[in-house]
Amino acid sequence: MHAGERASGHVKGETAQAPASSRGPVRGAPRTDRVVFGVTAALTLAFVLWGAVATDSLGGVSAEMLDWTMHNGGWAFVLAASGFVIFSLWLAFSRYGKITLGTEGEAPEFRTVSWVAMMFSAGMGIGLMFYGVSEPLSHFSEPPPGTHPDDAAQAMEESMATTLFHWTLHPWAIYAVVGLAIAYSCFRRGRRQTISAVFTPLIGHRRANGPLGKVIDVLAIFATLFGSAASLGLGTLQIRSGLQEVGWMSSVSDGVLVAIIAVLTAAFVASAVSGVEKGIQWLSNINMVLAALLVAFIFVVGPTILMLNLLPTSVGSYVGDLPQLMARTDASSGKGVAEWLSGWTVFYWAWWISWTPFVGMFIARISRGRTIRQFVGGVILVPSVVSLIWFAILGGTAMELEAGGARLTDEATQEGQLFSVLREYPIVGATTLVVMILVAIFFVSGADAASIVMGTLSQRGTLEPTRFVVVVWGVLTGAVAAVMLLIGGGGDAALEGLKNLTILVAVPFTLVMAGLCVALTRDLRRDPLILRGEIGEEAVGSAVIAGSELYDGDFEIRIGPATTPRGEGE
Repeated sequence: MHAGERASGHVKGETAQAPASSRGPVRGAPRTDRVVFGVTAALTLAFVLWGAVATDSLGGVSAEMLDWTMHNGGWAFVLAASGFVIFSLWLAFSRYGKITLGTEGEAPEFRTVSWVAMMFSAGMGIGLMFYGVSEPLSHFSEPPPGTHPDDAAQAMEESMATTLFHWTLHPWAIYAVVGLAIAYSCFRRGRRQTISAVFTPLIGHRRANGPLGKVIDVLAIFATLFGSAASLGLGTLQIRSGLQEVGWMSSVSDGVLVAIIAVLTAAFVASAVSGVEKGIQWLSNINMVLAALLVAFIFVVGPTILMLNLLPTSVGSYVGDLPQLMARTDASSGKGVAEWLSGWTVFYWAWWISWTPFVGMFIARISRGRTIRQFVGGVILVPSVVSLIWFAILGGTAMELEAGGARLTDEATQEGQLFSVLREYPIVGATTLVVMILVAIFFVSGADAASIVMGTLSQRGTLEPTRFVVVVWGVLTGAVAAVMLLIGGGGDAALEGLKNLTILVAVPFTLVMAGLCVALTRDLRRDPLILRGEIGEEAVGSAVIAGSELYDGDFEIRIGPATTPRGEGE
């Protein structure tokens, strides 16, 4: 019918409007965006020099800025994270859920089993190693503000509910927003693979490729760099505890911490420049095997029945407490909650947000051909199940040992508590070495891909950034991690330096993510599939009205190619 011709013409016209510079991932010789690369690298280098020359000054300024941010904007992180959950679920269950991330009728690039396996790999990170024991144990021994468990069993339930709140639905909805926006923009609209290109429907092609777009990409690189640096810092702290646990060092100085950072940085840079297939894929395969072996070992030798009981119990507690967890702010939960939020919930939301350019781009790359409904379901559910199992096994074991008098919380550092758990079971030397290897590989495989993503963003969306750019971002990531640790004093307070700066850097990118939601919604409203549906409904409705008026309801509607009425055009 004529309506079909109209819809087809609209789609063709819209596709033709996309400039060549914005069409799909850039292949061939990459061209560096000198403004994006130069400004970001210069500001990062200035930060590193400030931290190296005047560590106390940088630490004081960051602490003051954090206090101001938490007092005036902590609510924004809490509200934004829940908003991203609602937005993701709305897209999945709305009429937009049937839209394919690619051309219409395009089959998924990867089989479902492979896609789920890669999603599982993305869901496993250095944070699960660092917090797998320490977070449930911390909430168990010191319940969050506003919670008053009556006994150890209830304390365990509250602890798992809070932990799952930080590691399941919310963080992966945050990742889903960015990943979905990039996948739709790149594979459905044919734009280049940058954060700024996603804003085209909101600010136009010229601004997306102009100064405003460059600012957006600079913020994306900053977020990725500091998020990767925070992970490097966490990994360094855990390796430090491992070295002390196996007896290789009685104490680890700041110089040794910096040396560990240097070794890990050299490893992930070497992996990044060796190519994705040789680097990330090989390391990820090793990690999956080692992580599965570690979890299986603890499951067998630990309190197995408790772990199995924790699976349904934790889900029930999480679902029941979710409204209260989502509403927890300084005003709602009483004294001390601001400090608690900055150390836990807000830090997590900031950390996830800082990783969204990297994780989002990774998820987008492997999701071509999936529908929006499949994408949201897979991205949120698969890693959430992985996190549930991980924390039920590691966290459940730790809480059971603590309740039995093991006094794991006497361990001076959070990163050392995992080793305290392993100490309670056989072959502690071997399992400690496995943990240190896992931590190193988790970071190397993640930072490997993150450095490539930063190269992609600074070279106009190219799929294969030059080695020089990748090396620069890798070295700067290591330098920033060293500064972040030293701001915290390099000792037991080093974790605070990591958290403070991660929160501060994530603030501007939170605004970028809010803009992404608006831009994606505007894009989806003009999607060819949606437009054809609207035009078709309008045409059928008009035909029904006309048939009722002309033939008193005695008519039928036939759908087929439009024909020219006899007598026209003669």
